[in-house]
Amino acid sequence: MSQLDDQTALDAAEEAAFKNLPSHARERLVEMRGKGKQRKLFTSDLSTSEFLLVKEAGFDPVGLVVGSSIYHVGYQQSMWNQNQEMTVLTQAMYHARELAMSRMEEEAAALAADGIVGVRLEVNHKEWGHHVAEFVAIGTAVVHRDDPRRFHNKAGRPFTSDLSGQDFYVLLRSGYRPLGMVMGNCVYHVAQQGVTAFFRNMTRNVELEQYTQALYDSRELAMERMQQEAEKLGAAGIVGADIHERTHAWGANVIEFFAIGTAVEEISAEHVIEPPLLVLPLAD
Repeated sequence: MSQLDDQTALDAAEEAAFKNLPSHARERLVEMRGKGKQRKLFTSDLSTSEFLLVKEAGFDPVGLVVGSSIYHVGYQQSMWNQNQEMTVLTQAMYHARELAMSRMEEEAAALAADGIVGVRLEVNHKEWGHHVAEFVAIGTAVVHRDDPRRFHNKAGRPFTSDLSGQDFYVLLRSGYRPLGMVMGNCVYHVAQQGVTAFFRNMTRNVELEQYTQALYDSRELAMERMQQEAEKLGAAGIVGADIHERTHAWGANVIEFFAIGTAVEEISAEHVIEPPLLVLPLAD
């Protein structure tokens, strides 16, 4: 495929993504994008320092992009005395986040962005019911000043990253680039302790092996799924990885472990590591 054909295909993909957006989102993005290269306005949730460092890295913010999904999480029965993954809940929580992420990426594509930095994923439970939650993805879309689309991923879409502006700058200076946010999750039912075991252990120092195994297994499943996403992107590794533990609205014995990070690849053999600076506060 020629470079012209590649450009045509990308433009068609951006147009298709634009049509899928809500009408008010399209109005906002059209206003920000402007005509040609004359962008009228950008919005960003970057701090002043992050904004300047992103500019120093060769990128210009073009707009705040948002994706949302209000999702009903189905009910799943579990045995009170059995450790088990709640597969229905795991799939629901993952799919809802994917919907929010993909819609955020569609807004970035509509702005002809090369990537999204500072992405946040939030889950807000609503009062419409214990099993209804809104999943929101939000970040700042950026475009490379000199080499547009160089930083697109293998699917031809903008990269995503939960790195801060400072970390994004350091990553690029060090000879790496983000490929995309990767995540994995596991919703797990932790078996309850029986009455006999409770009274037997009440006055003893003893490991609760059933609890240990449940939490260990569920964390491992979340991390394994995050790593599988990074492998699909052809990443060299994952930076900024973190594991969040939440009970949401399911009760104390059902826990979600959510692993998230930014998959990266090497783009230069020359790794420029910024020397540390000594900073002394002047305030008393």
